[in-house]
Amino acid sequence: MTDSALLYSFRRCPYAMRARMALILCQLPVRVREVALKDKPAELLALNPRGTVPVLVSGDTLLTESLDIMLWATAQSSHPYASRLKQQVPAALALITVNDEGFKPWLDKYKYFDRYPQFDQSYYRDNACEFIADLDNRLRHSSMLLGEEPSLADVAIFPFVRQFAGVEPGWLAARYPKVARWLDKHLASKAFSACMYKYPLYQQQGNTLPLVLAQD
Repeated sequence: MTDSALLYSFRRCPYAMRARMALILCQLPVRVREVALKDKPAELLALNPRGTVPVLVSGDTLLTESLDIMLWATAQSSHPYASRLKQQVPAALALITVNDEGFKPWLDKYKYFDRYPQFDQSYYRDNACEFIADLDNRLRHSSMLLGEEPSLADVAIFPFVRQFAGVEPGWLAARYPKVARWLDKHLASKAFSACMYKYPLYQQQGNTLPLVLAQD
């Protein structure tokens, strides 16, 4: 039963964010333990020695990768939104791989360019924009990345584009308005509002709270 499932999460982590989004969109009432990454609870480290989030535990199922949690959510749910997310999964996973393995490293360097003094910030931004430009081109032909309906790719990728947009506010909208409008649609959704609910820290207060559910 999903209502006995536990999700270890960190509110601002884009990987945890996309896992929560999938659970919310699929209307799965798991329970949330919000952790502090600088002071990780022993329970989390016992389940995942890497100490990364998200981590989902449901019966004998242990998932320590956000994409596995997203796919688990679509498999567990009979909600119509889960059916949408099951469409074009191979194409979605291919695009997510480019995001995770290609875009994300450049995004990190762009955000924390002072840690990488070999080049200036614009160099890292320009390399990250190879992926942004691809997204912009896709959005010339449809309102979402793989068609008119949100796919697994949209839900998995927008938290990272959100981080990109936040580095230099206004830059993305000025250069890639289609991507900016696509991002705004996700940020304005009721699901995202529920996703960003601020849970009290589990380690500090021992709180295990139901995932806030919302559906547009």
